[in-house]
Amino acid sequence: MKKPASDTGKIARSAGIVSIAVMCSRILGLVREQVFAVMFGAGFAYDSFVVAFRIPNLLRDLFGEGALSSAFVTVFSDYDANKDEHETWRLAGNVLVFFAILLSLVTLLGIFFSKPIILLLVDNEFAQVAGKLALTRILTIVMFPFLIFVSLAAVVMGILNTRGKFFIPSMSSSFFNMGSIVGGVSLALIMPRFGQPAIMGMAFGTLIGGCLQLAGQLPSLYKTGFVFYPRLNLRDPGLQRILRLMLPAVFGLSATQINIFINTRFASSCVEGSVSWLNYAFRLVQFPIGVFGVAISVASLPLIAKYASRNDLTRLKDAFTSSLTMAFCLTIPATVGLYLLAEPIIRLIFEHGAFTAFDTAKTAEALAFYSLGLFAYSAVKIMVPVFFALDDTRYPVIASFIAVLMNIVVITMTLDLFQHRAIAFATSMSMIFNFFFLSIVLYKKVEGYSLAYLVVCFGKICLASGLMGLWLINLMNWLGGYLIGSIGSQILGLLIYIVSSVAVYGIFLYLLRLREINFLVDRLKNNFS
Repeated sequence: MKKPASDTGKIARSAGIVSIAVMCSRILGLVREQVFAVMFGAGFAYDSFVVAFRIPNLLRDLFGEGALSSAFVTVFSDYDANKDEHETWRLAGNVLVFFAILLSLVTLLGIFFSKPIILLLVDNEFAQVAGKLALTRILTIVMFPFLIFVSLAAVVMGILNTRGKFFIPSMSSSFFNMGSIVGGVSLALIMPRFGQPAIMGMAFGTLIGGCLQLAGQLPSLYKTGFVFYPRLNLRDPGLQRILRLMLPAVFGLSATQINIFINTRFASSCVEGSVSWLNYAFRLVQFPIGVFGVAISVASLPLIAKYASRNDLTRLKDAFTSSLTMAFCLTIPATVGLYLLAEPIIRLIFEHGAFTAFDTAKTAEALAFYSLGLFAYSAVKIMVPVFFALDDTRYPVIASFIAVLMNIVVITMTLDLFQHRAIAFATSMSMIFNFFFLSIVLYKKVEGYSLAYLVVCFGKICLASGLMGLWLINLMNWLGGYLIGSIGSQILGLLIYIVSSVAVYGIFLYLLRLREINFLVDRLKNNFS
């Protein structure tokens, strides 16, 4: 089935812009994790921080960058296309005021009930370590207001994306990471002078980063012509529609986060350091998810929402299949690369200061298993918002509950034997199931999309990725010494492996005539001709 180049071009251009911004954010995020690894390693302090941050971060993904963001973009796109400017900005103002109040109340409740919430997350082994539970509770109280800032930032991001502004909102996470690093490290060095643990400084740094994530987008927001109407109208049909989409979507978009919540408890029952190893590994796998899956999702959602509001299913399906193909094209080779290069990547990034060679080996085991579900993570990021655009959130809800159940079953069956590796493996398996379930449902809902096209593209991508993997294995046999030498040697070795593998993959994919790759190559030729 031939796809219109216009949609592919729009999505590719927007996704490219978002990818650059997200890549900056993810690189800074890795620097942030390096700071944690050097200063705290994997153990008491960082385990406590991970559990404490997981609580507001889980709510952020549900209310902010998950359900709220997708629901808001769907409704705001409709208003932007079919209502006048005044009504559109009144909706935005009402949404900002409502969620500022709601999330402030949620934050107060979270702070008040922080101890029982933490006890839900962790196992007895975690709680029985002297001082660990108390430290986790204090860190939770400090970081909980992060939820308010980052959720409002997601609304602002939705407004800017709908108005065709992608770069600055996608850079907002960079503002967060920069604030976390600079503010966190500065305060971490000061805190011990006041009798507080250094990790407390990183908690305050997280709060500073959340403020910057919102504030950094405000100049761009006002340049779009935004007018803030401070009003609260619970009967506003636009707000009610957003809430109606959000309520089931809190569950529908939360499969990954609910699994993380459950997995934290399982990980806390393993040997000390397991929570840290899994968190470091998941941070690494989030890099390609953000750069590829989230970028394509952000770029395609306004276009898909526009076609849905016009009831133009043909164009919607074209945009969706092109988006999914691009996601496969980027994430499947990334899976091969992460699986084969897990240990040298972790050694280079984290094995400094308090982070040991043993921590590297254990984190690499988790990363290898997390990478198996990379294509599914990214695909679900693209697929779930399509259900939002079609005003149907039932099936993502069903998929999330089944995926969570599957996650628990797989972990229970394999935890004793594989320990923390079982948690990474189960997370990937549950997300792969989520992907196949939603694919089947969406196929029926939109009365079919080009399966033949997707299968052919998927086969070409897998073939090219397999050939790239063979190249990488042989290269590692020839130049393996570079990966265990000095830092300069490791950097050079990884650059040779990654750049040459990307070139091999791209050449094979171009020779196999994958339309999305050929389109990008042709555009580059035109730009330089």
